[in-house]
Amino acid sequence: MGIEIERKFLLSGESWRTHAVGCRYRQGYICTGAGRTVRVRTVEQKGYLTIKGPSTGPAKLEFEYEIPVEEADELLADLCETPLIDKMRYTVDYRGFTWEIDEFYGDNQGLLIAEIELDNLDQDVDLPDWVGEEVTGDHRYFNASLVKNPYAKWKDDK
Repeated sequence: MGIEIERKFLLSGESWRTHAVGCRYRQGYICTGAGRTVRVRTVEQKGYLTIKGPSTGPAKLEFEYEIPVEEADELLADLCETPLIDKMRYTVDYRGFTWEIDEFYGDNQGLLIAEIELDNLDQDVDLPDWVGEEVTGDHRYFNASLVKNPYAKWKDDK
């Protein structure tokens, strides 16, 4: 069984960019509801199918499988809800952890989220100075929510 423990943060600075390495992601959702999702994703020339369970705080069940990129492209085009998520994902190493920073495009333009995966719920993490407000429990920032309610529709109401 795969369990993902992840914390999410908004960014408070741009200094992370000097150490960032990124690649383009496209993803969509075949199914979302009752806290469960079935996601299709392409990363460069690879495709993935991911099934996630409901969140319990920062933890959730997650199962991910590599699939042929041609099949992922077809699923994104024909079966996924729109708009698709289009983003650049950067990785930044900081004090023994790898941070993932998502810079969104399209209907989610302007949104930047930093995520860190942990080994256990009690794990201590030194936060970099470019990390701001924690939004781990705020469902608006879940990618599956950004399909149904893109950032462009609510960013001015925050």
